Amino acid sequence: MTARPHATSNQAPAKVPGVEARAGKFGGPSLIPMLMDIQHRHGWLPREELEELARQQRRPLYEIEGLISFYPHFRTEPPAGVTVAACHDLSCWLAGAEQRIEQLRGRFAGEPDVAVSEISCPGRCDIAPAATVDDLPGRIPEVERLVEQRRAGDTELGPTVSYAPEQGWPNDPYRTREERYDTLRALLAGRITPERVIEELKGSGLRGMGGAGFPTGKKWEIVRDQDGPIKYAICNADESEPGTFKDRQLLAEQAHLVLEGMLMGMVCTGAEEGIVFIRHEYGPEERVLHDEIAHLHEMGLLGQNVLGSGVRLSLDIVTSPGGYILGEETALIECLEGHRGEPRNKPPFPGVYGLWGKPTLMNSVETFADVPVIASRGADWWKEQGIRGSDGLKFFAVSGHVTRPGVYCVPMGTTIRELLERAGGVTGGADPGAVQPGGASSNFLGPEHLDVPMDFGTLAEAGSMLGSGALVVLAEGTDTLAAATNVLRFFRDESCGKCVPCRAGSAKAHDLLIDTLHNGGELSERRRQRLRELELVMRKSSICGLGQVAMGPVVSVLDSSGPGAAGQR
Repeated sequence: MTARPHATSNQAPAKVPGVEARAGKFGGPSLIPMLMDIQHRHGWLPREELEELARQQRRPLYEIEGLISFYPHFRTEPPAGVTVAACHDLSCWLAGAEQRIEQLRGRFAGEPDVAVSEISCPGRCDIAPAATVDDLPGRIPEVERLVEQRRAGDTELGPTVSYAPEQGWPNDPYRTREERYDTLRALLAGRITPERVIEELKGSGLRGMGGAGFPTGKKWEIVRDQDGPIKYAICNADESEPGTFKDRQLLAEQAHLVLEGMLMGMVCTGAEEGIVFIRHEYGPEERVLHDEIAHLHEMGLLGQNVLGSGVRLSLDIVTSPGGYILGEETALIECLEGHRGEPRNKPPFPGVYGLWGKPTLMNSVETFADVPVIASRGADWWKEQGIRGSDGLKFFAVSGHVTRPGVYCVPMGTTIRELLERAGGVTGGADPGAVQPGGASSNFLGPEHLDVPMDFGTLAEAGSMLGSGALVVLAEGTDTLAAATNVLRFFRDESCGKCVPCRAGSAKAHDLLIDTLHNGGELSERRRQRLRELELVMRKSSICGLGQVAMGPVVSVLDSSGPGAAGQR
């Protein structure tokens, strides 16, 4: 059963600028874990259960309805029997998902105990075209077999997979299981100090690996410098962007490093309670986390007085009720507090005013996983791992038209071409036509950019971004306008709807592109101009990063193709 945050929203935080929109939200414990429990018992949310919940918690039914309508994981109707959910986002689209989904609908059309639906990316781009069968991941060609397993009563969520090289991952300072957590032990024993850890992080140049790229050491310092006895730490494991699945692998293969880095962050900043917020599609990886947390308890690294240090450390796992927007740090916090996951205005930032109004340290999975090796081997060692003037190591998820999709750890500064070669090159020996180097929110780059080193600054100079660390490859001849339209559909579907520019702009732009594709694929200059206008308005006036970057991939395709062309065809 999923653990719940240890706090209540009855606390009355001081009013600070930027959170006025939260006025009027309901106090009391979060209803989201309670709704998750109901759905776990019944497979859906029966009306009578919701009415009983409202009576028990003395909360209006319309608050409950507001939560259910926002989070896609909640079901208001009983499932047919077996639910097949097929991904239609970019990596799967490139693998023929649209045709495969239609074949699935035809295959199960006469079987009332099987429901086929389309979903946003479930984080299984390495097995594209991907689907889940009652949350069990697999390739679409395997769906019939998986349906039969479910019909036979199998409830397993499936195994994790491994992409570790034969010599092990280069960011892991430990070679044996017994050595693990030695850096945390040294911190708790005082052999290294919180100040030294933060200085090593600052000196290493480590930046947030979830997409924003904020300097990690500076973030830790901000939280440490805040007054007050109550602070929180959150590991953002809600990676949901199409093409992105590197954090999934780190949870599966390096859970010890993720949790050690997180616990070190808690010790350094003064946080006692930590929460790993993980997407619900990562059931096999969540199981690994639960096992690792149990191991931490066995070793005495969690509890009231960890190893006699006087430090209290507690870790919980919270399963996301769904939605790409929860990857945005303040939307995630809103969800943890029991509200609709709509981003807050910033400032204040979570490091100052976060969960329950308290200073909150939030980092991504990969960022936390890099902390132990930097703290143990030093900033200079980390910087030496990079090439071409870049610092450190970087994990990338590689998918699309590649021979060996998977997760690769390479020196920061590795070129796009070199990473593509590590993945076996383009499928079938074709030439690359375009890439997204940083996930769905990054602009497309053409083959003339294959020798660009992959780092924050170099990719920005090339007109894209490092983003979520996901290289999606399109073979030469792929319709890039259609690909960009597929990406925009994702952002339109995942917009939380809070701000008009994102909600209306993404829908309007998608309508224009679909109409264009259905009528020959040639964009008039008037439509090009309208799309650029929508991109500018969304980028300048959307509250959060979703709306600000949603149109970037589309405009990058417009800029790379001549008047009236649909990009590479």
